Amino acid sequence: MKVKLDENLPLALAIALRARGHDVDTVADEGLKGRDDSTIWQAAQAEGRFLITQDLDFSDVRRFSPGTHAGLLLVRLAEPGRLTLLQRIDALFASEHVEKWQRRFVIVTDHKVRVRAPA
Repeated sequence: MKVKLDENLPLALAIALRARGHDVDTVADEGLKGRDDSTIWQAAQAEGRFLITQDLDFSDVRRFSPGTHAGLLLVRLAEPGRLTLLQRIDALFASEHVEKWQRRFVIVTDHKVRVRAPA
C-alpha cells in the first residue's frame, strides 16, 4: 500500500512499514515538514497515498468523507509516545487487512479500530 506518514509520527514507523512491504513516504523526506495541513493533504492525494496522522485537523469525517480520497488513518492514543505509536500502528499493519482501508476514514485508539467506508 502507498502510505504517507505525517510529521507527528516516528520515523522508525516508516522503516517498520517498509519492512512489511509498503511504499512509505514521510512528510520530512519530502521537505514538507512544517507545512500547513492542506499542503500535506494535497501531496498525499496527488500521489494516491493513504495518510497516517495524529493531527485532529483531519478528524472531520464530513470534510474527509470516505471514498473521496486515497484513505486516512487518524491515530488517537491516550499516551502517544514514539514507542507506543510505533507498536500500535505496526501491530495493526501486521494483523489487519489494511489494504481494505484504502478510500476509507479509519480512527484508531488504544483498544479500538473504527473503519468508515464510502456510503
